Amino acid sequence: MLGKSALTRASSSTSDNRTFVYEVEGLRQSDQTEQNSYPIRNSSTVLIQVPYNRMNEQMRRISRLGGKIVSIRPLTEI
Repeated sequence: MLGKSALTRASSSTSDNRTFVYEVEGLRQSDQTEQNSYPIRNSSTVLIQVPYNRMNEQMRRISRLGGKIVSIRPLTEI
């Protein structure tokens, strides 16, 4: 069990609580996006909140849907 404890990190890590905002343009409506509760338009940008641990997965999803990430910024608590 020595190897397991060396690879495990604390669940209270600051990266677990971080959220980022992706500004995405060019998403197109498709069968997959029809399942969303909001419409997607080609002509404007969309802001998507993404938890730190799902950033790569969300980038791949946006790419599959034909979108382009314009900017990524941290979500700041006010």
